[in-house]
Amino acid sequence: MSRTRKNYTTAFKQKAVELSHAKGNVEQVSRELGVYSSLRHCWRKEFSKYGKNSFPDRGKAKLTGEQREIAVLKKQLKDVALENDCVVLK
Repeated sequence: MSRTRKNYTTAFKQKAVELSHAKGNVEQVSRELGVYSSLRHCWRKEFSKYGKNSFPDRGKAKLTGEQREIAVLKKQLKDVALENDCVVLK
């Protein structure tokens, strides 16, 4: 018999991390939420590394604030380069 895998929402994970910091006891928060404490430790570690960029949707990369800004700037640069190419061709 196979076990079904639970999927937790980003909001749930963030709230669980906030609760564990507020209460200071990961084990107690894990029991209250019905989550394995090892999983909670992973969430705390990820949150401390990526902050608000933690727990992205499936298929999206975890980025730090600087990495996200670089990605946005690269996209803007690419768009401007395409616009310039169109102007030169006319």
